[in-house]
Amino acid sequence: MTVQSALGRPAEKRSEVGPVELFFDLVYVFAIVQLSHLLLEHLSWQGAAETFIVFAAVWWGWNYTAWAMNWLNPSRTAVQLLTGVLMLAALGMSVAIPSAFGDGVWLFVGCYLFMGIARPVFMMAAFRGQQLATNYKMLLIWTLAAGLLWVAGAFLDPELRMLVWVLAVVVDYAAPMAHYRVPGVGGAPMHLWDADANHLAERNRLVFIIALGESILLMGGTIVDEGVFDPSLALSLFLGFAGLFVLWWNYFALAGHDVRGGSGSTSALRSAYAYAHAFMVLGAILVAVSTELRLSHEHLTTAIVIVTAGGPLVYLLGNVLFLRSRFGHLAQSRFIAAGILVVIGIIGVLTAHMLPTIVLSLSVLAVTGGLAALTAWGRRWRN
Repeated sequence: MTVQSALGRPAEKRSEVGPVELFFDLVYVFAIVQLSHLLLEHLSWQGAAETFIVFAAVWWGWNYTAWAMNWLNPSRTAVQLLTGVLMLAALGMSVAIPSAFGDGVWLFVGCYLFMGIARPVFMMAAFRGQQLATNYKMLLIWTLAAGLLWVAGAFLDPELRMLVWVLAVVVDYAAPMAHYRVPGVGGAPMHLWDADANHLAERNRLVFIIALGESILLMGGTIVDEGVFDPSLALSLFLGFAGLFVLWWNYFALAGHDVRGGSGSTSALRSAYAYAHAFMVLGAILVAVSTELRLSHEHLTTAIVIVTAGGPLVYLLGNVLFLRSRFGHLAQSRFIAAGILVVIGIIGVLTAHMLPTIVLSLSVLAVTGGLAALTAWGRRWRN
């Protein structure tokens, strides 16, 4: 599919990430901070569910913007203005994150739906008469259908709101898998979206770095708040940083996130970036939260154990989906690592009242570090 528009990307610059895209990502530094604090302040099953729903909306807003920039020329004034408007809406969403299930519900929903409508309308105008405009028309219909659920949930009490918003998330996330089909209207199958693998890979790498950066912010803030940097705190900081570094190592250096090779079909890119990276970014956020909890609490609780083991587990789920989508294999080593993390989590929950925090930290670090070492060894022999 050849895409032509005065606002479209030149073919020779298709894969480049423009400065305005990096500027847009700055809002998501704040958004991830807000998501982390939302879970930290509501460390319960209900708090976890609310955080997941809010994260799903935040991620989808970022994801659809990243995909739109596949085709838009970031050096054009109209595109930069669109990005600025979307950035302001994303900032409004981020401000409302702590109160999305309270007084800030309309700011959160309003900004999210504004982004969801403004993007496809702009794309339909920019590429009118072309297949891409038709694609975005079908996407807009699905967005409006999900939007009805987001708005309906905003009228309800928080408990019912959660159920309705779960349905809204399902509709939003099911749209690409359903190829945006609408009975009697048409559809937009994945092969009609001419996405660029290199551009998407770079965009997702950058947002993953932002998620990892939240760990640095939380660790540094906790150390400053403590006021005294004693040997115990220093050891906890070292283990927290080691866990963060190993997660980075697994993603960038070892886990097959090289865009060369693998399937470049849009269906594969959809699974690898729209869905798999949602789990990996969420896993990085959970790692940041667990690091802060272990630094600021002298004793483990069930919630701390679950978040500590759950962060790498969620990341591995996304990593497996990524490798399966792009390279067609299931990464047995990651399933083994996930199984060990589940065992650690179960043992930790059963013994939380007597288990030293450092033992849990070392156990999880041994699994993620061992996986990194194993993958590095395998790559060494393949190369």
